[in-house]
This record gives sequence, structure tokens and C-alpha cells, in this order.
Amino acid sequence: MKKSVLFSAILAAGIIFSSCGSEKVEINGVKDLAGLKIGVQAGTTGEAWVLDNVADVKLSSFKSGIDAALDLKTGSIDCVVLDELPAQAIVEKNPDLKIVRDAEFTANKEEYAIAVKKGNEEVLSIINKTIADLKAGNGYNELTNAFMPTDGKITIPSIENESTSGVIKLGTNASFPPFEYVEGTKFVGFDISMGEYIAKTAGLKLEIVDMAFDSLIPALQSDTIDFIAAGMSVTEERKQNVDFSEPYYASEQVIIVRVK
Repeated sequence: MKKSVLFSAILAAGIIFSSCGSEKVEINGVKDLAGLKIGVQAGTTGEAWVLDNVADVKLSSFKSGIDAALDLKTGSIDCVVLDELPAQAIVEKNPDLKIVRDAEFTANKEEYAIAVKKGNEEVLSIINKTIADLKAGNGYNELTNAFMPTDGKITIPSIENESTSGVIKLGTNASFPPFEYVEGTKFVGFDISMGEYIAKTAGLKLEIVDMAFDSLIPALQSDTIDFIAAGMSVTEERKQNVDFSEPYYASEQVIIVRVK
């Protein structure tokens, strides 16, 4: 088993490592980030924001937010900048970490959307129809309540799809709960269930292709996958390379720090 996979499993299980290494710095918001060692998930808007806005940053990019949090717990970095809900999932299982919010992030929420290859109007129309149908009925609320419940008890919805006529491939990075992650041997999450509905609309079976986040757009461009559902924020830079669906969720960045 690869080291990163083993560490991710340990962190997800909530096993606590005592912090060591560099002394904890005081971080109360983005104004305190200059010159610090900051962890991010590679290819994300959090990574881009840190590079564009933090002076003299010592940036470490990781395959997942979980891997970044492990280095934070050992004191190798000072904080992690990550999307809100995945950050909450990490902190809930690790009481030696906490979330710091900032008004700048709150005022600049990011919209998640599903990406298709430039010019692929057929798949884009199927995705937009699925999103519209879910929002028009109760399907969207059911997904939100299933994966973002107020009582914290996630329930995986069962979405029946009897099609056997072919497959449609969803590309994702399954280390971003509650949007996409692995439970047992299955890929689950808000985006995965959304993908199941999209496949049902298309009359196809869903095939999930898991890869590094920064490999998703190249895989889409090479036709390795048909669409990306990975908590991907709509940015002007990404719009040059992919076409986006209608947005389906709004999120913000937060800062994860050590408690002690």
C-alpha cells in the first residue's frame, strides 16, 4: 500500500497523530498568511488563490486535502487552504484541527459546475436537463439532505438505472467528501449520485474514473472521460479549456489550522 493511501485511511478513520515539528503560528484570517508554509490540493482554486494573494508563501501542493492535513498535524506546514465542506469533514474526525473563516472568502463564494469537453453540446444538454429536473422536483433537496445532513448522518441514496446500452464516463478525484469519496469499495458522494442521475437521463450506465484532480481536464480533452464532476469551481481560466454546466452548488475557501 502506498504511503499516501495508508495515511489517508488513517486520517479518515480519525486516528490522531500528536503534532510535532515547527511551533504553531497564530492564524486568525488571510491577513496572517504571508510568509507561511501553506498546504493546498493541487489544481484547485485554493491553490490558485494562495499563489495570487499570499506574499512570500512557501506552498506545498498535495493530491488531496486529507494528505495536506496530515502534514499540518505533524507540523510540516502551518495551515491548509481548502473548500469548506471537505475541510469540515477532515476537522470533524480530527479534534486537534479547527477551521478559521475569513470575510474575504465568504464574500467571494465559488460556484461548482460539471465540465464537458469544449463543444460537446450533446452531453452538456443532458447534464443541464438533469440539474434542472432535480431542482424542479425534490431530487436536489434529497441529495443535499443525504450528503449534507444537519444531524451529520449521511445516507447513500439508491438510484435505479436499468440501462445496458452503453456507458458514460465520469471523471473525479474521490478524496473530496461529501462530494466524492470512497466508502468500502464504492465511490459515493453528492457528485457521484448526480452522475448517476445524469447517466439515467442519457440512458447509459455510469462508469467512474478516479484520478488526480489536476489530471481531470487533460483526461476530458483526450476523451478518456465524458464529463467531470469533482467539486470543480467555475473560473475564467478553466472556461478556456472546458464548457461548464449550470452551477449546482456554491462554496467558499477556509483555513485549517492546528488547535494546539
